[in-house]
Amino acid sequence: MNELSWHERLNQIMPWGSSTCSKAPVYLPEEPEVIVRGDGCRVWDANGNRYIDYRNGLGPVSLGYRYPAVDTAIRDQLERGIIFGHPNPLECEVAEMLCDLIPCAEKARFLKTGGEALAACIRIARFATGREHIVQIGYNGWLNSLASGANLLPSVTSSSGPPGVPTSLSDLHHVCAWNDLAGLEQLFDRFDGQIAAVLVAADYQDMEQGQTFYPALRRLTRAYGSLLVFDEVVTGFRLAIGGVQAYFGVTPDLAVFGKALANGMPLSAYLGSKAVMDACNRKGVVISSTFGGETLSLAAAKAVIETYRTHGVIEHLWRQGQTVWSGVDRLFRDTGLPLRVRGLAPCPVFGEEQLGSPALALFLREAFGHGVSLYRVPYVTFSHQDADIQETLERLGQACLAVKKEL
Repeated sequence: MNELSWHERLNQIMPWGSSTCSKAPVYLPEEPEVIVRGDGCRVWDANGNRYIDYRNGLGPVSLGYRYPAVDTAIRDQLERGIIFGHPNPLECEVAEMLCDLIPCAEKARFLKTGGEALAACIRIARFATGREHIVQIGYNGWLNSLASGANLLPSVTSSSGPPGVPTSLSDLHHVCAWNDLAGLEQLFDRFDGQIAAVLVAADYQDMEQGQTFYPALRRLTRAYGSLLVFDEVVTGFRLAIGGVQAYFGVTPDLAVFGKALANGMPLSAYLGSKAVMDACNRKGVVISSTFGGETLSLAAAKAVIETYRTHGVIEHLWRQGQTVWSGVDRLFRDTGLPLRVRGLAPCPVFGEEQLGSPALALFLREAFGHGVSLYRVPYVTFSHQDADIQETLERLGQACLAVKKEL
């Protein structure tokens, strides 16, 4: 019998202790070492402990674990086959559905992760514009964290050129802060006629600033002949089905959707105007992946889209998110803890000014200890019902009192 814990075994055999950096536990022993099962909005660890879950696979689980319509679609498609040497009808059907629902989408293609789909958009933009420089706002996946000072992870910034990235490549990528129009204009002036695209991921904490920032981005990119690319990996199927472009009413040239699109199955979509997407035709940019048209993920996505269309999922995410996170904020105030939940209800954040603070670390640890699994960006799902929200607030109330006593 192996006497090592799962945490010890993982760290012996795997850098970081996980293939996904943000999944490696940091609040042991209260935090689970591994998760073995999920159902609805609950997960269980290897020791049988149960948690009300707001990590949701770091965002992909939008409807809930083992959501019946999605699991049935996957099982049905499994009976027919997973992948073929020609397109499957699902590849066409899901692309058509996305083009019906997403403002910028006239054509769409599929990959497996948001990062690689954004890399595809970068290549398309360079080919379509004949330019080489890229401006990035926010975290666009590890694959695209190339600039000096880039976000290596959502909350980790490089102080210089990212490790493993040649300077000649890093010099073509430039970081600009969210809602920093002056900084963006300086980059356009400095690299006049050389910027192929601006990639932007919404800032969780100050997302409401998108009301003015997104229209300004649209005007600037058009004025300078650059493409505007929205990273909707988190915001798509969460703020609105069509993401920030639908919520704020600003249409980009290209966009990437992922995470919530397939309720946990690996799938991303890069999509945009016909004129730009046609850059990856047979005489243009080659972007090709054997697993782009894998059918189980597409079957899941079709079921997710149909559920969103007919069951008021977006309204549920807003309503339950507002209830639980305003309630958590009230607990912080009532117990005098120096913590706040910031941002919009479907994808809020524990404020950046609190990162690394003893109070936040203690709160997250105590939350696990009281049966609530949280992350810096916590999410509600369609499976979080009123009773789950009430139980969450009761458990987190106990966690806040424990933190207050420890502080």
